[in-house]
Amino acid sequence: MDGKSHEQAKYHAMIDSTAEDWSIIVKAAAPFQRDLPNRLVAHLNLLKGDCGGYAVDRLEHSLQTATRAHQAGQDEEYVVCALVHDIGDTLGPANHADVAAAIVKPYVSEQNHWIVEKHAMFQGYYFFHHLGLDRNMRDQFRGHAYFEPCAQFCHLYDQNSFDPAFESMPLDAFVPMIHRVFERPKNSIYLRKDKQAAAE
Repeated sequence: MDGKSHEQAKYHAMIDSTAEDWSIIVKAAAPFQRDLPNRLVAHLNLLKGDCGGYAVDRLEHSLQTATRAHQAGQDEEYVVCALVHDIGDTLGPANHADVAAAIVKPYVSEQNHWIVEKHAMFQGYYFFHHLGLDRNMRDQFRGHAYFEPCAQFCHLYDQNSFDPAFESMPLDAFVPMIHRVFERPKNSIYLRKDKQAAAE
């Protein structure tokens, strides 16, 4: 504890809450929301040192993917999505793309969210057949507006980012981008419609 007294809501069950309670909660939540970029950086650092059998660790793979996207001239939001696309590996090894997609969804475009959400299946085109799986599993989405962008993400930036000799940008170089992309949500059930429209 920091020794400061913090105002707290008075209810013990939400059914008994008041507008005053929620004003206190919203005010207290603001710094927590602002700190999200720092928590994301800390979580990316959890990927450091874990190679999982790959030629590079998971953090280096993420840095390579983001660096390639940045060097190709992709916009900042896309680059940040490339950086965090595998952030779910630690807590969701069986559905890591879903974890990452849930994190980015309130902050990014529909297309970038879709790419993050579906990249694991699209990445499978390059190796599923070695595991006895259908490498063409992604074809169920053929014809979707974001099929080609997702296939391009995997081909140009993701599947080829396991190179120990590649010179990737350091994580620190991406931190300002993370802060800008995750500065405030654009789409959330917790946003009033007037504020959601202003964020778009």
